[in-house]
Amino acid sequence: MRAPDRGVCSVPHVRSLSASLSVVIAATLALVTVRSSADALDGVLEVRSAYVEVDHSVFELHARIAYPMNPQIFDALRDGVTLAFDVDTRVVRVRRLWFDATIVELTFHRELAYHTVTDRYVVREDRTGDQQSFPTLDDALRFLGTIDGVPILVEPQVASGEHYRVSVRAGIRRGRLPASLRALLFWTDDWHRVSTWYTWSLPS
Repeated sequence: MRAPDRGVCSVPHVRSLSASLSVVIAATLALVTVRSSADALDGVLEVRSAYVEVDHSVFELHARIAYPMNPQIFDALRDGVTLAFDVDTRVVRVRRLWFDATIVELTFHRELAYHTVTDRYVVREDRTGDQQSFPTLDDALRFLGTIDGVPILVEPQVASGEHYRVSVRAGIRRGRLPASLRALLFWTDDWHRVSTWYTWSLPS
């Protein structure tokens, strides 16, 4: 009787090996993509200070925010990616025997883009459509991190004798993509970071 040829692999074994290799490759690519997305927004993102001033019965927000700046953000803007910057504000009335009551929730939204023709960084305010341009990314981020005189509340919304708490947080995320990048897996909606809440109490 002839002995079986040990040098030939069976077809099922080859298919199993190929399937396992495909799983490993897919997992590796997914890990690289997630890691790249996280690295893209690495850096300091925090609300460093915030307070409210009352001007003609309007409560106006003032805040200073630090946004990340790294080569990935610089390259993304130069490639035509738009970045969105959101400042979320929440005002609640504190209740001792029940859940706090939310009085105001609003978002101050702006976008940052790079214009190749003018070689400048342009910040656009979503609410008014106003635009300002800056020669460097550092200048644009410094402007984005400066919030002054944004109305968030009016005095009739605040009852005398009640205790109120204000919270502010900052976020940065990927905005619009140029057509040349829309098919790339790297640029997904997961490209998004938010800071922790910065909270303080309104003076009684």
